[in-house]
Amino acid sequence: MSGAAPVRPVRPGGPSRVGRFGAAPSRVTATAVLTVVGIAFAVPLAALVQFTFRQGTDGGLTLAHWTAVTDPVNAFTYQPVFDGLRASLLIAVITVGIVLFVLLPSQIITALRYPRLRRVLEFVCIVPITVPVVVLVVGFIPVYQVVSRVFGSDAWTLAFAIGIITLPFAFRPIAAAITATDMTVLSEAARSLGASWWTVTWRVLLPNLRRGITAACFLTITVVLGEYTLAAFLSRTTFQTALVLVQQTDPYVAAIFSVAALVFGFVLLVLIGRIGSGRRVRRVRAVRSTPVKESA
Repeated sequence: MSGAAPVRPVRPGGPSRVGRFGAAPSRVTATAVLTVVGIAFAVPLAALVQFTFRQGTDGGLTLAHWTAVTDPVNAFTYQPVFDGLRASLLIAVITVGIVLFVLLPSQIITALRYPRLRRVLEFVCIVPITVPVVVLVVGFIPVYQVVSRVFGSDAWTLAFAIGIITLPFAFRPIAAAITATDMTVLSEAARSLGASWWTVTWRVLLPNLRRGITAACFLTITVVLGEYTLAAFLSRTTFQTALVLVQQTDPYVAAIFSVAALVFGFVLLVLIGRIGSGRRVRRVRAVRSTPVKESA
């Protein structure tokens, strides 16, 4: 028939290529958009790095601000930053523990046993990102009055509150990994071969969820290192509150540690991408290296 669409021939060795839906940007448009976005991010970062080398207002550059960080003479001045960094790292470890031992088992059990509760769990984990942190602090203040009497007022107790804030960021990567993995089939297959639930979880499910778990942990660490509002309102010393305190006496060292924190966060994001891409490359190579038997 003249009105019928022409049928594309099937390519040898595989199905025909599926066409794209919708209008895709051209290479020039994509390059222009990425260039504009890159400049918007690069200019403030470059200005921050240049500020760390600035020598007063005469426009000269010097390494004195960087060497002053390790100078023993300035140890007392910069000590709050190192104390806050240690406190933030401790909070990060505890918060990652909350993600691994509370959130992760909840998502796995919900996916295997109670799939109807998946929407409820998702709603509970996503709600904190819709509420401003200042509003959350108002609810945390009476709670932390009890926490201070029971556990003390050390900075590590912030992990209970920051753990709630990190739920949306940690939930999504794990949920995406669970969606991409047929956990029910894998668990039933392993159970049919005589594996215990511990073996199924440790040797079958967790390896398939490794990328999502790693991404959730890295994002949790990034959120902890950048959290300021909770620590400021609850009178705890963390990395961000220490930077604000030291900035009043030496703005250069605050900028130096801010640059270091940004580089650390960028490295974490690169590691997340490398972990996923490395596994995909290995799978593609394994598939390509598998010999194909020709049918008679």
